[in-house]
Amino acid sequence: MKIKGITDVFFDLDHTLWDFDKNSALAFDKIFKINQIEIDLDDFLVHYKAINLQYWKLYRDEKIDKDVLRFGRLNDTFSALNHIIEKELIQKLSTDYITYLTDNNYLYEDAITILEYLYKSYNLHILSNGFEEVQSKKLTKSNILHYFKTITNGEDIGVKKPHPQIFHYAIEKANTSISKSIMIGDGYEADIVGALNIGMDVIFFDEFQKPVDAHIKKVNNLIEIKNYL
Repeated sequence: MKIKGITDVFFDLDHTLWDFDKNSALAFDKIFKINQIEIDLDDFLVHYKAINLQYWKLYRDEKIDKDVLRFGRLNDTFSALNHIIEKELIQKLSTDYITYLTDNNYLYEDAITILEYLYKSYNLHILSNGFEEVQSKKLTKSNILHYFKTITNGEDIGVKKPHPQIFHYAIEKANTSISKSIMIGDGYEADIVGALNIGMDVIFFDEFQKPVDAHIKKVNNLIEIKNYL
């Protein structure tokens, strides 16, 4: 059923529009070859994805800074694989990863199609916890920057989703109101619970079909957003 009264649509970027896992895997493949790291990429990624999520939660909760995140997630992954590597090389890999992460900019299926569709009727915005310098490159290199009227990153104001302050900041920046806005994202706690806590409507991008409250609107593919907007 179509949602009435919405004028502004806020999107998360990573894992919602920008295919982080695919682009990240390609970046790691490249930097391991550059730095002559002999390791099974698939094994590395299995451990890295889980460890990265843990570090992002700590970062989101203001318990660590981005330098600790960038080093720690790699250091812990190599440790989990019993792969001995010098800290200086981990630091270089951390820097190289950010450098090459946006060399590939694959988007999710139908991302451009849904943005084109929504752009005609709504004001579109990005609301992300990602690092400003990286997120801006993702938007530019994937050729979707022009769809968005405002871009808000956690670094802009020093707090991250699900903190209410970042949602209020983004809404004020967009010159709109909570009642006229909707949040679309894959992060259940950060995007969905965070938005609901301030009274903002939501659509959960449920790529992996996670069990959630039946009252929460969700889509498994971005094109399904047309069912609501």
